[in-house]
Amino acid sequence: MQTLNCPAVLVSAPASGQGKTLTSAALARAWRNQGLKVQAFKCGPDFIDSMILQAASGNPVYNLDLGMCGLEDGKAKLYAAAQHADVILVEGVMGLYDGTPSSADLAEAFGLTVLLTIEASGMAQTFAAIAQGLLHYRLQLKTAGVIANQVGSAGHAQMLKDCLPSDIPWFGHLVKDTQFSLPERHLGLYLADEIHDLDARIAAAALALCNGAELPLPPTVSFAAPANEPTPPLLAGKTIAIARDAAFCFIYPANIDCLKDLGAKLVYFSPLADATLPEADAYWLPGGYPELHLDKLSQNDTMRRCLQQAHAADKPILAECGGMMALGETLNGAAGFGLLAGNSEIQPRLQGLGTQYVSTPHGKLAAHTFHYGEFNTSLVPATKAESQWGQGEAVYRVENITASFLHFYFPSNLQASAELFLP
Repeated sequence: MQTLNCPAVLVSAPASGQGKTLTSAALARAWRNQGLKVQAFKCGPDFIDSMILQAASGNPVYNLDLGMCGLEDGKAKLYAAAQHADVILVEGVMGLYDGTPSSADLAEAFGLTVLLTIEASGMAQTFAAIAQGLLHYRLQLKTAGVIANQVGSAGHAQMLKDCLPSDIPWFGHLVKDTQFSLPERHLGLYLADEIHDLDARIAAAALALCNGAELPLPPTVSFAAPANEPTPPLLAGKTIAIARDAAFCFIYPANIDCLKDLGAKLVYFSPLADATLPEADAYWLPGGYPELHLDKLSQNDTMRRCLQQAHAADKPILAECGGMMALGETLNGAAGFGLLAGNSEIQPRLQGLGTQYVSTPHGKLAAHTFHYGEFNTSLVPATKAESQWGQGEAVYRVENITASFLHFYFPSNLQASAELFLP
């Protein structure tokens, strides 16, 4: 079997909130500054961290997730990355062993080495105990090293470095400094485009991490070639118009690639700024933050009419999460686009989280949900997704509209995904 070798690392931590995204962005930018091509990935179905990593690396960021994306999808994407990248970086999710499957499971599945980020403020020799315990908890894990985050001083960093056992490499440290911290809100970090000085923050973190020296590469990993199966042209000759702006931006790059591979032509529009819809055979409103842009959305009467005309013309419309809330009658009391009977409200507590699967005539279609929205409707669900905890999100089908809080992962089922955009 053909294999490709490439330095590769999974960045993880003892828990959420330790600074994985900042550290990953600093690593990506530091290697990029050394003239290397960096291909970054995000473990799990996250959208927001991926945007930060894209800004740091300069390349689109894909998701790796054993639950939603699957093992074979991950193998194919890593092999493709190894063909053109000088280094592969994967940002983990939560703590190293948290979740089923976990970041550690993913590291083992793909043979990735693990680089720990540990928030070390108020910590001395315990830093080494945590690093050793996490990296040696499973003997199968391969160690890349450790980074100390939020340290108090250069002296503090040296103390942490000195207490590490010899088999755990020191990869550097970041001091506690507001100039490269990343702001957060209810769904996680702010979007990359909303942080006006993001590039300066990433650049400062990369410079601090290198500390005047060249950043070493992680160990080399071998990636096997995937089975080469042709993609059926199920959407050949079809044009799909995709909403993409500050309100609708949660789009997996793999979904875009998938639609193109299926033969579709893609065009884009902005429900915030555009007065008309592009001519298309189907329309897709992905998730995002429509609740932050209600003035513009509610006042865009021409877009409302265009969407209603597309619906009346029986054009297939897929509305995911924020897209579904925007298609309702109201969102947080402001006028929606009025294609779905129902009203949405953002709640103070999380309403849905996790990988789920929708049963279709062509097998299961994988998806993910993560939202604070609540959709109050008289509509009867066409089906409900399944999760490891039981019944999941509702999927509504109203004539030519498919709507749900789910974000679908198209590569998980090509036939089922294509039919979302077919009459």
